Amino acid sequence: MREDYRNRRVLVIGLGRSGLAACAFLSSQGATIVANDRRRREELDSAAVALEKIGVQLVLGAQPPELATHVDLVVTSPGIPLDLAVLVEARRQSIPIWGELELGFREVSGPIVAVTGTKGKSTTATLLHAMFVAAGRDVRLAGNIGAPLTAELASATDATVFVIEASSFQLATIDNFRADVAVLLDVSPDHLDWHPSFLDYVKAKARIFENQREDDWAVVFGGNPVTVDMARKAKSKKLYFDLDCLGDLYPHVHKEGPWIVRHENGETTALASLEEFTVPGAHNRSNAMAASAAASLLGVSGEAIEDALEQFEGLAHALEKVGELGGVSFYNDSKATNIQAVRAALESFDRPIVLILGGRFKGGDFRDLRDVVSRRVKLAFAIGESRELVKDALDEVTTVKLCQDLESAVRDAHRQTEQGDVVLLSPAGSSFDMFVDYRERGERFRQIVHQLQAES
Repeated sequence: MREDYRNRRVLVIGLGRSGLAACAFLSSQGATIVANDRRRREELDSAAVALEKIGVQLVLGAQPPELATHVDLVVTSPGIPLDLAVLVEARRQSIPIWGELELGFREVSGPIVAVTGTKGKSTTATLLHAMFVAAGRDVRLAGNIGAPLTAELASATDATVFVIEASSFQLATIDNFRADVAVLLDVSPDHLDWHPSFLDYVKAKARIFENQREDDWAVVFGGNPVTVDMARKAKSKKLYFDLDCLGDLYPHVHKEGPWIVRHENGETTALASLEEFTVPGAHNRSNAMAASAAASLLGVSGEAIEDALEQFEGLAHALEKVGELGGVSFYNDSKATNIQAVRAALESFDRPIVLILGGRFKGGDFRDLRDVVSRRVKLAFAIGESRELVKDALDEVTTVKLCQDLESAVRDAHRQTEQGDVVLLSPAGSSFDMFVDYRERGERFRQIVHQLQAES
C-alpha cells in the first residue's frame, strides 16, 4: 500500500503538530512540498526555519484558493474547516484531500487499533498501549494523543502495533484508513462549533468502521442506541461492551463483581479483573473494559491486561488530583471539554463539589447537567466566554458565581469550601478563549492550588 511521493507536489495546510510531521515525512519521501498556514512567519517562529531547511516552500498569512493549482495532493491538519476556499477549489479540480492520519496509514503494515468516541479516548488508548507493552509487544501510541502517526513510521516494523486515538476531525478526512480493531466509546454532542450538526459529528465518528473487513473487529459501547446504530452497517465482527449486562446484544463484555467477562454462545469467559484498577469514576471503568476487550482480540493475555490496569494512575488533566488543603481535595479535569465529560466527573465523587466550569462554548446544552449538578454541586464558579450561558442554565439548581479568570475562581472557590469538599475544575468548554490548550489551563490550575498551599 505504500505510496511513491517522488515527483509529486503536495500542499500541506495547517502547521501544528500534525502538519509539521506530515511535512517532515513527505520530505523524507522525496515530495515537493508547499506548506500553508494562516499564521504569519513570526508566529511560527523556529518551525518556519526548520521547514525551509528541508526545502519546504512556505505560503503564510493567507489561504487563497490558488494554492490548489498545480498540486497532486492536499494534506490537511485536524480541525481545518472543510469549507475552506482552497479545499473547495481542490475538490473542484478532483485533487485528493487527505488528513495526516490517512497519509500515515498508507505506510503502516502492522495491526492498528483505533479508538474514537466523545469522552475517554485518551484514557482508553493509553491503557491499550500499556497492555501491549505489558505483553511484550512493540507498540506505538499516535494520532490525537502521543505523536502524529507520520512521526512514528520510521521506527516501526511489520510487527509494530499502532494504537491510534482518532478524533472526529481526523476521521472526517480519511479515505482508505482501516483499523483491525475499531473501538467506539459513548457518543454525545461535541465540537458543534466545527460540525454543522450532531448528525454530522456522528457520521464523522462512524467512519472509523467505513473500510473494515469481515475479519476485523468493532468494539462498540452497547449502552447507547446511537453508538449501536453507528456500527450497524459495519462489515466487521462486533463485540459490545458496557458495565451492565447488555441482554440480547451478543457477543458482549460487561462487569460481574470485579471481573470483566465476555458472553458469547451461552458461555462466559473472564478477560481480566478490575480489582486493582483504582482510577475513580464509572466512566473510567468503562474505558478499562473497552481497552481490555480490544486488547484481548489481538492476543493480549489476561495477566498482561491486569498488569496494565493495576499500574495505571490516570492521565494528567483528567480527574487528576493536584492537591489537598485543609481537608479539601483539588481535582484538575481540564480535559473535560464537553458536557458528557463533566457529567462523568461529577458522578465520580460522593463528596460535596465546588465546581469551576466554562470556557469557549463547543455546543450542547448546559441544562443537561441540571440533574447531576442539583445532586452533587454545592456551589459553581463560571469562567470564560461561556460563563453567562452556564449561569443561565444552572442558576436554578445551584448558586453560580461569575469570575473573570481562573485564578479568581479557584481562590473564591477555596474560600467557600469546608473540610471534606472537592474543588473540581471541569470546564465543559475548550480552553482557547483564555489559554493555548487544555494542558496550559490544567497547569495553571495546578499552579494556583500550589500557591494556595504555600500561602496557608
